Amino acid sequence: SQYFSVNVNTGVIMVSERIDREQLCGQNPRCFLHLKLAIENPVEFYRIEVEILDINDNPPEFPSDEVSLRIYELASLGARFPIQPAQDPDVGTNTLQTYHLSANENFNLNVKARTDGGKFPELVLERALDRELRAFHHLVLTAEDGGSPPKSSKTRITIHVLDANDNHPVFDRPSYGARLVENSPLGTLVVKLNATDVDEGPNGDIRYSLSSHNSAALRQIFAIDEQTGEIRVQGDLDFEEATVYEIEVEAKDMGSPTMEEHCSVVVEITDVNDNAPEVILTSFSSSLSEDAPPGTVVAVIHVRDRDSGEQGKVQCHVSPDLPFQLRKDYEHQYSLLTSTSLDREHIAYYNVTISASDLGSPPLSRHTILPISLADVNDNAPQFEQAFYEVLVAENNPVGSVLVTVSAADPDSEQNSRLSYSILRAGGTDPGLDPTRYLSIHPTSGQVSAKLPFDYEQTTYLQFHVEVSDGGSPALRNRTLVHIFIVDQNDNAPQVHFPRAGEDSATQLRISPSTAPSSLITKVVAIDADSGRNAWLSYHLVEATDP
Repeated sequence: SQYFSVNVNTGVIMVSERIDREQLCGQNPRCFLHLKLAIENPVEFYRIEVEILDINDNPPEFPSDEVSLRIYELASLGARFPIQPAQDPDVGTNTLQTYHLSANENFNLNVKARTDGGKFPELVLERALDRELRAFHHLVLTAEDGGSPPKSSKTRITIHVLDANDNHPVFDRPSYGARLVENSPLGTLVVKLNATDVDEGPNGDIRYSLSSHNSAALRQIFAIDEQTGEIRVQGDLDFEEATVYEIEVEAKDMGSPTMEEHCSVVVEITDVNDNAPEVILTSFSSSLSEDAPPGTVVAVIHVRDRDSGEQGKVQCHVSPDLPFQLRKDYEHQYSLLTSTSLDREHIAYYNVTISASDLGSPPLSRHTILPISLADVNDNAPQFEQAFYEVLVAENNPVGSVLVTVSAADPDSEQNSRLSYSILRAGGTDPGLDPTRYLSIHPTSGQVSAKLPFDYEQTTYLQFHVEVSDGGSPALRNRTLVHIFIVDQNDNAPQVHFPRAGEDSATQLRISPSTAPSSLITKVVAIDADSGRNAWLSYHLVEATDP
């Protein structure tokens, strides 16, 4: 290029073309153009050096208008991050002199100067980074030369803070509460947990699980979805076994190393009326004496209901038709008492139904049957079937023949109803007629037998009492009156009392020859010891001579 021209008349050398020192000499501190000048007539040659002086016609230039840096958020304080320097083709004071960094809280600018005069900027971390607080930092780096006036240029620095797993998951509340009714079906949602991790990527990816602090029994009742954090019922809930469950839950991120957080879920179980009352016999006598007075304690009953509140309160009652009543001793105890007098001979056995009902809605109830038998006491005297007995006995009866059987009954039982019979002399009876002389009675069957044959001609009537005694202690007795009437038999021949004559002898009577027919000669008087028809007599001439 012809940067210069010469005036051939005056010899003045002039610039004929714009000179760009940076293009000619680059970064050399001194820039010279060497010219040869020829003068004619005579011809002479001169060597001319033209020094090109720099002017500040170039600003510093960064390689790029934007610089992107990726810095780990756990970078140590004092860490340095070089920035590509700006280039200024000017030299001397017109070249790059300094850098300026925009105001920020985390970085300072350090400019390294090399021996060749180059200046290299670098960012120095002065304050720890926190991606979760600020993920991107935007800085402006200005390069300025020393010209007058100075020229400058800028580059924008974007710092992307890379995530480190420096934050643990955080639940949206420190603890959770839930309320469930017992017997909730499987799959019932208890609560949905929500934990967040301000880290990103795997460092912020959360998995939920039940803590190992939970018992094996609790793990069988509740399950958690590791992705959604939903806790659901997977076992049987029973208020009577546990009223409150405290579930320890942990949330872990997927960073390396992993970080975790814990929270508790308190699950209150609401009671439902799912338990019928229980009736427990503390004491019970299945046998009760029939003479027990009203108010006698038969059984002591303890009642309980595993439910709570009104559903656990129990009321007991018995049928009003029975001679028993319940007395409430205190909250959970009743006594079964007799309410009236008892009579085993009327009713010997009772099935007493104790009905226990809770106050739930609807109420649940349980029925317990107490078999109660009445033990006999000797409170009934034997009773004869007849108030009195009348017996007709033909005289000359065989010895040992049964004349009559008396029978009594006793409504008592066992020993108290075992009867024995005996013969007593009846009042007003001839003292000479001892009935036991003639009669005997079987002590258990009541059969009255003759010990001797009766003779009507001696005894026509016999009266005595039969006494019956039961086997109780003391024994109870009763009597009946037996009338025995002797029936006459024709067992006596007539006896001639007049005229008296010896046996097989004749009685001589003297009559006058002039006695007229039909005249009374004598009167034969005969007597028969029998009675009734057996004593009716008729007279016949068995043998007579004429006339």
